[in-house]
Amino acid sequence: MSTVLAFIIIFGALVFFHELGHFIFAKRAGILCREFAIGMGPKVFSHKKGETVYTIRLLPIGGFVRMAGEDPEMVEIKPGFRVGLLFNKNEEVTKIILNNKEKYPDARIIEVEYADIEHDLVIKGYEEGEDELLKSFPISRKAHLVENGVETLLAPYDRQFASKTLGQRTMAIFAGPMMNFVLAGVLFILIALLQGIPTNEPMLGKLTPEGAALEGGLKEGDIVHSVDGAEISSWSDVVEVIRKNPGNELEFIIEREGQEMTLPITPKEQEIEGEKIGIIGVYSPMEKSPVKSVVYGVKEVYFWTTEIFSMLGKLITGQFSIDALSGPVGIYVSTDTVAKSGIYYLMKWAGILSINLGIMNLLPIPALDGGRLMFFAVEAVRGKPIDRHKEGMVHFIGFALLMLLMLVVTWNDIQRFFL
Repeated sequence: MSTVLAFIIIFGALVFFHELGHFIFAKRAGILCREFAIGMGPKVFSHKKGETVYTIRLLPIGGFVRMAGEDPEMVEIKPGFRVGLLFNKNEEVTKIILNNKEKYPDARIIEVEYADIEHDLVIKGYEEGEDELLKSFPISRKAHLVENGVETLLAPYDRQFASKTLGQRTMAIFAGPMMNFVLAGVLFILIALLQGIPTNEPMLGKLTPEGAALEGGLKEGDIVHSVDGAEISSWSDVVEVIRKNPGNELEFIIEREGQEMTLPITPKEQEIEGEKIGIIGVYSPMEKSPVKSVVYGVKEVYFWTTEIFSMLGKLITGQFSIDALSGPVGIYVSTDTVAKSGIYYLMKWAGILSINLGIMNLLPIPALDGGRLMFFAVEAVRGKPIDRHKEGMVHFIGFALLMLLMLVVTWNDIQRFFL
């Protein structure tokens, strides 16, 4: 699989499932979702289905679900405006036309006296030719505002984000990171189901081509009784003896098809992080079990979650510098390396990245999901929400700082890998 394709698939899956979490729980709460976007910046692809526009955008740096009420909803229809109205069979307004009214010959033109398109859903005004008669027109809950030929679905207040309970809003935001952990668990479970789960039995798994094990006559399924006189009771024992003896001939006593055999094997030397260790080119034995696969998936999610939190702790305490962070460029280069090792390694890499994305989004940083959850926590304590304009300003500053950090990390990646 080419690196570009692997990167696109992994990135797309991580962002898709993250935004899907937001989308599902927002819809469950009755929130109108205007757009479901993968990527940022200019639109590359757009398709509208139902109430939602599904888009793919140019820059692969995230995604979003645009929920009604998160941004200023609509232009304000002030008294004195002249608008066109189209109606359904129940005499409810289905379209409010702000301009280019000549393109809608069936529209009834009124001069607005009062309009409420969120709460009362009513528009009042004087129809042309009837200056003395004030008329009131009910607005359909599925009415559209039309400006420059573009139709935008109105969102009654009860379908806006702010109208929902604190619990519903919290779940709609938390569901994004939550889905990243779910995706990681599913990937780890699939790996275990397809490839198997490592066991600690003193048995040889698959052998690598040109490895010392294959050259010395060992075969997959051989049971190891002892190595160089040391009794073996687990796969960990096998690994420990081999690692300690790079370049030294070892006497393997094995059992194959009920018969005991003795084979001399010389581990090849390999240097890892400055330490010379022995390897013979053999994997641990694997077993396949649906129940154990689920347990394995949960354990892997827990393990990598604690590992990532540990690395974050080191970053905060100064044991890691900002140069240790990787952005899209660094992830792309790492994906290239992992992709060469096979599909299972690529799936595991995707799972680790998904956990990382989930954790990063839960950090209490403005503009991220964790920052929004932090504001909800403050709201729960004080019993009322923080002023939307103040919260919006905090998120805007946070987003600007995140973009600056992204530029710094990306530049470090470019210098590290290409300069």
